[in-house]
Amino acid sequence: MVGGVKDILVNGARSTTVRGPDGLGSWPARRARIDPHRPALVGPRGPVGYGGLAERVDRLAGALAAAGVRPGDRVAQLGVNAVEVLETFFAVWRLGAIAMPLNHRLAGPEIRYMLDDAGATFVVFSPDAAGLAAHADGPRLEVGADYESAIATSPGLAGPPVVTLDEPALLLYTSGTTGRPKGAVLTHGNLTWNTVNQLAHVDVLSTDRALCISPLFHCVGIGQITLPTLFKGGSVEPVAKVDPAAILARVGEVGITSFSGVPTMLQMMCEHPSFAAADLSSLRVVQYGGSPVPARVARAWMDRGVTLQQGFGMTEASPGVFMATREGSLDHPVSVGVPHFYTDVAMIDGDARVPLHAGPAEVAVRGPNVFAGYWGRSDAALDDGWFRTGDVLTVADDGWATVVDRVKDMYISGGENVYPAEVEAVLMRLPEVAGAAVIGVADATWGETGIGFVQPADGAQLDLDALRAHLQTHLARYKVPRRLVVTDRLPRTATGKIAKPALRAIAEENSQ
Repeated sequence: MVGGVKDILVNGARSTTVRGPDGLGSWPARRARIDPHRPALVGPRGPVGYGGLAERVDRLAGALAAAGVRPGDRVAQLGVNAVEVLETFFAVWRLGAIAMPLNHRLAGPEIRYMLDDAGATFVVFSPDAAGLAAHADGPRLEVGADYESAIATSPGLAGPPVVTLDEPALLLYTSGTTGRPKGAVLTHGNLTWNTVNQLAHVDVLSTDRALCISPLFHCVGIGQITLPTLFKGGSVEPVAKVDPAAILARVGEVGITSFSGVPTMLQMMCEHPSFAAADLSSLRVVQYGGSPVPARVARAWMDRGVTLQQGFGMTEASPGVFMATREGSLDHPVSVGVPHFYTDVAMIDGDARVPLHAGPAEVAVRGPNVFAGYWGRSDAALDDGWFRTGDVLTVADDGWATVVDRVKDMYISGGENVYPAEVEAVLMRLPEVAGAAVIGVADATWGETGIGFVQPADGAQLDLDALRAHLQTHLARYKVPRRLVVTDRLPRTATGKIAKPALRAIAEENSQ
C-alpha cells in the first residue's frame, strides 16, 4: 500500500521509493511519525511494536527474495488469522509482489485451481493448513520454526523496488457461489483509497485497539478495520477463531475499541449468555456488512451503547461503497448509509446509468478504490470505469440506502418481482427464528414460486402455520413462499453469508 501502511512500517528505519505523479520521477517516501515502540500487532506471544514489525517485515522480504520471489510474483497464503499473515502481506508488498490469501476452509482441488489460475510461485502457510499447502508445486514456508528461522537469518531486503499506485497488491478470489471463482486484482491505489474512504467515514484513532475477526482472505478483514487502524498508528489483534464468549471477554480485558464482522457473528455474540454481563465500555464502534442484521440484533448492541455502522461493498471495491455514519446509525439501524466520500455511485436503468433515486434498482460503482479487473480474464469487468455490483438498493428521501437483494436472487412470480431479502427480514423479526433464506424455484403455473428455509433458535419449536400467518400479515400474498422448510442448519460461505446455491441444489434434488 504505497504512501500508506507500507511506508508507516518503515517508520524512519529506511525509506521506500515511490513513483512520482505524471512521470515526474521518484522520491523517498515521507517517514511516518509513529512511535516505533507503540504496539502495531498483537498475537499470542504478545505485542509487536511498529519498529519491530518494520524489522521483521524487511527480513521476511529478504528471505522471500532469496527464495526466488520477484516483483509481480503471486505469493499465496493459507491459514487462520494471525500476526504472521499480516507480516507476510507487508513483506510481499515491500518486494513489489502480489499477496494472494486463500480461503483455508476450501477443499484441496479448489485450492489447486486457484494456485494454478494465478500461477502462484510461493506459499506461506500455517500448520493448520499444511494439507492444503501440499497442493502447491512450488516452494513453501511454514509458519513456526522455519518461518522464524527465515526471519532471524535474513539480512533484510537490499534496495526495495519502486512500486506505483497502479501496481497489483492483492489477488482475492471471489467466493465462487456461481461457476469458477475469479481473482479480483486490487492495486496499491485501491487499498490506499479504500483506507482514505474508511477514515472519512469512521473515527479511527491512534489509540485504537481493534480486533481483526473477519478472515484475512476476505476484503473486509483487510480493508475495513485492519489497514485503517494501522494507518493511524493503532494496534490490531488478529483473531484465529470466532468464539463469541472469548471475543466478548477480550473486549473487556484489554479495552478493545472496534472490530468488524458479518451479521452472523453479531447475532451469535448478542445471543450468548455472557453478552449481558460483558464489559463493552471501551467498544466504540462495530462495523458489519454482507447482509443486514435483524433489527432486534442491532437494537441489542445499541442498547449496550455500541454504535453499529453497516457498510455495503464487495471485493471488487476494496470493499467500501456505502457506509452508515456514526451520527445517523441509531435512527437507521439496518441501513447501509450513504456513499463513501471518494466513490461515485449510480443506478442502472435499462442500459443507462442514472443518479441515485428511490429505486429499487441495481447499483454501479466507480472510483479509485474500484479494482483493476479479474486476473487473467479478457472479459471486460468495467464499463468506462464503472462496475455493476449486481445488488439492488433503495434510497430514502434523506439519502440513506438499504440493500434489497442480489439481482440474481430476485425471482418473478405471476409477473411480480419478489426480493427474497424482504421476505427473510420479516421472518427474522420472530425471536424463535435464528436464520432464514428464501429462493425461487420453477413453477408451471406462476413461472416461479418461493421456498423458505427457516432455522429455529436454540430450544424453539416452529409452527409453520404461525410462520405463514406472520408472513401474510406483513407481505403481499405473492411474496409469501409456497413452501416453508424447517432446517437445523443453513449452509453458509466462509464469510458467514447463506450459500443459496446449496439451497437451490437441495430444492432441485427434492423436486425430482
